[in-house]
Amino acid sequence: MANIASQEKRIHRAERERFENRRRTSQVKTWFRRLESAVEAGDAAKADEELRQLVSRVDRAAKSGGLHRNNAARKKARAARIRARL
Repeated sequence: MANIASQEKRIHRAERERFENRRRTSQVKTWFRRLESAVEAGDAAKADEELRQLVSRVDRAAKSGGLHRNNAARKKARAARIRARL
């Protein structure tokens, strides 16, 4: 453990930020599952809504640094391909 106060603060801050990033990436995975279930069910309107929400979550995660921008672009392209299966 760190002896310097500023380093202790940095450790705590890094942990908080890690949890925030994990929460955002987990949300992206959840919305992917929702999109896939809507496509499998054959519900086009619901799939469009889920895709819109997923893209919003991915953009938000990329903006905050939870996802790399190239990773976010790849996830959005993958989501569009999943939606196109319907």
